[in-house]
Amino acid sequence: MRNPEGLRYTNDHVWLESRGEEFVLGVTHFAQESMGEVSYVDFPLMESGIEKGDLLLSIGSSKAFIDLTSPISGKVVAVNEEIDLDPTLINEDPYGRGWLIKMLPSIEPALEELMDSAAYGEFIIKETT
Repeated sequence: MRNPEGLRYTNDHVWLESRGEEFVLGVTHFAQESMGEVSYVDFPLMESGIEKGDLLLSIGSSKAFIDLTSPISGKVVAVNEEIDLDPTLINEDPYGRGWLIKMLPSIEPALEELMDSAAYGEFIIKETT
């Protein structure tokens, strides 16, 4: 199971990466594997403000329909339009071409509240046993 270093992870299997002032968010390898083949993503509107803990987006797949909550507060500044054309990019490359949205935080995110790669790996083991 891949959990790249340098990312932060939530307990609902969202990853985020700081890229300058923006944060890129996606779902983890574990999440996409558990969902099966992704068939669609219901993205938030561009420029919409989202508070930490609010609904971020919804993903539909062959096995499930899931709602993801936002690990940070901020404004949506980009959505991955390639996902609209080919949602299986999430399955093929969840940490690369399968990224979901970019956000500009409205307040400094408390990244220390999120898991690093090792802690997320341990979390997955506990969740699956």
